[in-house]
Amino acid sequence: MMASSHDGNLLLPPLEQDRIIPDPAFGTRFMLFVDTEEEFDWNAPFSRTGHGVTAIAGMARGQAYFAAAGVKPVYVTDYPVVESDAAAGMMGQWQADGAADIGAHLHPWVNPPHLEEVTTANSYVGFLPEAIERAKLEALCSRMEARFGSRPIAYRAGRYGVGPNSARLLEEAGFQLDSSVRSRFDYSGQHGPDFHGLPQHPYWAGPSRSLVELPLSTAFVGLARGGGEPLYRAAQRVGPLAGALSRARLISRVPLTPEGVPVRDAIAAIDALIEDGVRVLNFSFHSPTLELGHTPYVRSEADRTAFYQWWDAVLAHLARRGVMPSSLNQLLAAIPARAEACKAA
Repeated sequence: MMASSHDGNLLLPPLEQDRIIPDPAFGTRFMLFVDTEEEFDWNAPFSRTGHGVTAIAGMARGQAYFAAAGVKPVYVTDYPVVESDAAAGMMGQWQADGAADIGAHLHPWVNPPHLEEVTTANSYVGFLPEAIERAKLEALCSRMEARFGSRPIAYRAGRYGVGPNSARLLEEAGFQLDSSVRSRFDYSGQHGPDFHGLPQHPYWAGPSRSLVELPLSTAFVGLARGGGEPLYRAAQRVGPLAGALSRARLISRVPLTPEGVPVRDAIAAIDALIEDGVRVLNFSFHSPTLELGHTPYVRSEADRTAFYQWWDAVLAHLARRGVMPSSLNQLLAAIPARAEACKAA
């Protein structure tokens, strides 16, 4: 027998035998991950200072909404939020009540130890030196254990910034699930990861394949959506062509998020993903969007009303399609043990 040399790197396409097919009884489900983070000026350079953690009232309203809808969010939470007594107390109560799960979210510029220069390139923790990425991850996990009584098992890198060492470090830290891979997006022009060619379905990652990767969900929609990623990338290389094809409703790239995505497009993306056989639809947004004035998506009360109307329509459509919510534990319980695969020498 000869083992594959694939190291489970999150920047590489997984092997076919690493694909995860949930238990048939699981059906097709959806999950919600909330990037729970400090508020800062999205248009300003990154800074270790000048941020706040004031969106607590908005988070409480959002949690009440999702709990009433039967949705158990996973709040992937970064260091400044964990440090806030008010935020940590509120979220810890949700976790204790079984109404939410708490995972880890790492913004390196505000996460100790502060060893690196604050730059755009260094905002992707996975591209920092391995020792610094490990130290920041341990600092966050240890602080979360002190706050919430246990170490986190779910992770999303800030800015989706996993790198070549991230899967191994997450395995070593005891994580069971990562949701940093934003399939069909390329951040290499900003010094970040390139996720082109990576799948929409969950798969095993890490050197020992003990880490579940659950990519964020993104669909291609439109009359020419069958052309998929090759067509979309070719159009992007021509500049204005991608926008023209989108306006003509031929092909658009639609992530499952209420942030900047019209509800009509989100519903089309849900249907496209179901048609493609995706069994776990992964929605996300940023926690400061739940309060006025912190992100470009909710600047006014009218914007916040529209945010919840978006969810009303999306949740109703998911129910019509028979797509029920899943908690973190329900997903993990539905994943069969990985079959060891090998090739004859």
